[in-house]
Amino acid sequence: MSKVRAAGFSISLDGFGAGPDQSLADPLGHRGTELHQWYFATRSFRAMIGEEGGDTDGVDAVHARRAMEGFGAHILGRNMFGPVRGPWKGDEWTGWWGDEPPFHAPTFILTHHRREPLVMAGGTVFHFVTEGIGAALEQAKAAAGDRDVKIGGGVSTLRQYLAAGLVDELHLAVAPVLLGRGEALFAGLDLPALGYRVLSSEAGEIARHVIIGR
Repeated sequence: MSKVRAAGFSISLDGFGAGPDQSLADPLGHRGTELHQWYFATRSFRAMIGEEGGDTDGVDAVHARRAMEGFGAHILGRNMFGPVRGPWKGDEWTGWWGDEPPFHAPTFILTHHRREPLVMAGGTVFHFVTEGIGAALEQAKAAAGDRDVKIGGGVSTLRQYLAAGLVDELHLAVAPVLLGRGEALFAGLDLPALGYRVLSSEAGEIARHVIIGR
């Protein structure tokens, strides 16, 4: 049976999933890249950016690989897609990832502003959903078939799906970093009351990998 999962979602020790002041020059926010150091040395990341090498055997590398496997559709918030705010300004912005995004599957972008689907190289098609998280999930499940749906973020998007009890499994990569401010993943959430519990916890070379499920 297919699941709705968030995987490889990096957070700081104090619960922030992104730094403040996201911009075109700093898409992860101030100090946001510090959350992802566990990922940068893995083969999964290096292959995604078109480079060779990278670790395949370490705990971080295994979790990085699992975070990309088994998904037939993805859901992203608009901030994850890009820095453009308000109505779309034509079709010039096509995401952070160049001509061939790393999703290779239908990817549904939550937005308040209509836009036609955007076909990219490598099998990614961006669909822009204006009807909310429920509609996006329904469309993503239909597109994914018997494969899983990945809630890719950002923080606000994942928090909405958690609050609605729609995430079956969440893999957090907890970085040994204190950000102090930014986007707090657990703000306003009572995960035990929503039926979530810790399924496993494993120390990697850099991050601790915690699996939460219902």
